[in-house]
Amino acid sequence: MTDDRPAQGAPQGVRLQKALANAGVASRRVIEQYIVEGRIRVNGRTVTELGTRIDPDGDRIDVDGTAVQLDVSKRYVMLNKPTGVYSTMHDEKGRPDLRRFTREWPERLYNVGRLDAQTSGLLILTNDGDLAHVLAHPSFGVTKVYVAKVAGAVTAQTIATLTRGIDLEDGPIKADRARLLDVSPGSASARSSLVELTLHSGRNRIVRRMMAAVGHPVQELVRRQFGPVHLGALPVGKARDLSKIELGALLTLSRRDSPAAAGDDDEQETE
Repeated sequence: MTDDRPAQGAPQGVRLQKALANAGVASRRVIEQYIVEGRIRVNGRTVTELGTRIDPDGDRIDVDGTAVQLDVSKRYVMLNKPTGVYSTMHDEKGRPDLRRFTREWPERLYNVGRLDAQTSGLLILTNDGDLAHVLAHPSFGVTKVYVAKVAGAVTAQTIATLTRGIDLEDGPIKADRARLLDVSPGSASARSSLVELTLHSGRNRIVRRMMAAVGHPVQELVRRQFGPVHLGALPVGKARDLSKIELGALLTLSRRDSPAAAGDDDEQETE
């Protein structure tokens, strides 16, 4: 009978360049050059020794300040959710849900936060529970950008009100940023406006309630950005893997040392 355990005193862990090459960052030779140049950190400390070994399951690695995921079993997908689809992997009432968009991936994916059934736009789907918790929980202050088509001609004063703050039935709220994109021509009763809102709040249907409170009910609503990830030109109803750049930006955001100041809502965002 043989004992496969490492001999006493044998090196522990995996060589840094091997772990990063396995994760698809670059070739071992390129990564060795990165190490020598001081471009890689392990748990926040710059390493320059080629013999550095790491624990792929516990150590956090970043290259040029961008976090790297060493666990290749983790999957990260962007979906442009259509209206009429509920943000769940299994709707108990039999309504359209997210399963139809994840069939090409073998992993069991879950949505990060939710979008209201009548709201379209960017959803992140993943099997990385730690990342999902950080991105969905409002205490971490991850911003989302929405574009709303609303009734009526929005004025500069209304935009200022949205950023200054308004009172809703569940407390005051203000947009991190607000911008008027367009006002349609026509009679006063037929006019509409496009407004871009940036928020980190997790309150239920917050964009719709904010716009209703300033006299401009939402007619259509799209989430265009989630943290550093942009929807771009992804068609409605389509999904794709995040790029390495997008994933690195999300992981870097999720590994920040301290969450946003307390005092926001405890519930996950739903819009």
